[in-house]
Amino acid sequence: MSPGKTPSKNPFQICTWQNMTECGVCSIETNLNCRFDWGDLAYFAAIFSPPAITAVIGMLLGGFGWYLLGWAGYAIFFFFVWEARILCCHCPFWAEESRVLHCLANYGVIKIWRYHPEPMSRSEQAQFLIGAGILVLYPLPFLILGEQYLLTVILLVGLISFWFSLKKHVCSHCVNFSCPLNGVPKSIVDVYLQRNPMMRLAWEARGYRLDPR
Repeated sequence: MSPGKTPSKNPFQICTWQNMTECGVCSIETNLNCRFDWGDLAYFAAIFSPPAITAVIGMLLGGFGWYLLGWAGYAIFFFFVWEARILCCHCPFWAEESRVLHCLANYGVIKIWRYHPEPMSRSEQAQFLIGAGILVLYPLPFLILGEQYLLTVILLVGLISFWFSLKKHVCSHCVNFSCPLNGVPKSIVDVYLQRNPMMRLAWEARGYRLDPR
């Protein structure tokens, strides 16, 4: 785990980037992936790699290798520009005073947007689903047109496996609570917001209300 950050690296005083010694009094630490961990990043890469590799092989064998450049170009735009603005900049991991994102999924993204402590808007949530859908489904028609039917089936199985693994082991513990895929219970979200006043104020300004204890 990250050893914690000094105040100069944590200008918004988000507990995710505070010193780990302060986690001892946290009642939800085991319910969230709220600190950067290389093991969590490796897990995300492990569940994403099989369908991605299958897609690349299928497009090459189907004669659509050049179209991989289009996929790669879109991926760069999506991860570094579009998704970074509509999803990632709302996440507590983005609050670190660093030009590079250190998180459990999009590690290494250059931060060109400011931190937004408020939750995602409906428009941003819709954009994320559309953008992610394009990224994930882009290779599928090329595999079908290239008559790579076995690899198409393998790709679909891999995507289904990725989806279930993502929802069960990643989204259910993620601190980007307003993501449309997030599955953290509201009771846990409330406690996290109580520990992070800036986020709480921004969320309540958008209409969010903590449940009474």
